[in-house]
Amino acid sequence: MAMIGKIRRMHHRQSKSVREIARATNLSRNTVRKYLRVEQVEEPKYERAARPTKLTPYHETIKQALKADAHRPRRERRTARVLHEEIKAAGYEGGYSRLTDFIRAWRQGEGQAVKTTAFVPLAYELGEAFQFDWSEEGLMVGGVYRRLQVAHMKLCASRAFWLVAYPSQGHEMLFDAHTRCFTALGIARRGIYDLHVDGCLNHTGFRGGLLA
Repeated sequence: MAMIGKIRRMHHRQSKSVREIARATNLSRNTVRKYLRVEQVEEPKYERAARPTKLTPYHETIKQALKADAHRPRRERRTARVLHEEIKAAGYEGGYSRLTDFIRAWRQGEGQAVKTTAFVPLAYELGEAFQFDWSEEGLMVGGVYRRLQVAHMKLCASRAFWLVAYPSQGHEMLFDAHTRCFTALGIARRGIYDLHVDGCLNHTGFRGGLLA
């Protein structure tokens, strides 16, 4: 806007002609007339066209990873360092700072919408997740009443389930239950576990809660 103000002052205060103003400012006469004719005009802005970088081919991959992590507990989300190693393994040869700049821009823009809609989903894709839990059931076996531990696995999308009964919730039973249930139902991409089995799962090397 500084140039527009200068042109107006030269014309109205100094009484210079369009030709004189054009010669003094190195602008065309048409541009000078345009600035004098229009009451309010914005000075043209020139923006450098965005050019593809070494990171450009990996934009969608990074966005998918960030969207997936937005639905995970904070401690299970991948850091920028981990994402950098992943795309390097896929062929990325650029710098780490370019990746962090992209992640920061995504989180301040598109990531805000993902963050506000993050929740435990009630609808799942086929093969996305399963739920695992234990229950205690009473059963007559050979005329003797016994308390059995029953492993439950249910697919979140189809609601198909599988039950296996055991005398206890030992490590062998836990692993055997998963093997039998996976054989019957297939293996989903992640599992959801109730909090009351955390102790057992933690001792076997699994993390309680949401597993990816």
